[in-house]
Amino acid sequence: MAIVSSHTLDAVEGLHAGGVTVTLRRLARDGTATVVFCTQTDPGGRLSEAVDITPEHADAEYEMAFATGAYFDARPAPSPGRRIVRDVVLRFSMPDPEGRYHLPVILAPNGMSAWWSN
Repeated sequence: MAIVSSHTLDAVEGLHAGGVTVTLRRLARDGTATVVFCTQTDPGGRLSEAVDITPEHADAEYEMAFATGAYFDARPAPSPGRRIVRDVVLRFSMPDPEGRYHLPVILAPNGMSAWWSN
């Protein structure tokens, strides 16, 4: 099985972003999406989930959505202003069915930074 993991950090507070809802979807060629998992980051801002990649899904695209709007709505705003970004979405492939796909993110109310680290 492949392992999908993340370490989610809050750029505003300089802390781990625990309690962020994260949903992984498999995207079919016709545009339909199937939820693979829906979970929350732990208090340390981490998640790790096993994903079974069958041969028919070897070329699939995946979309991992972080519900950043709900996360930041639950915190006091550091300065007045509107929050317009509701979700941060990373779209990627997992060509190795036994691979490790670690996608850390640094979150801000209207921005983010992400990368792949294996």
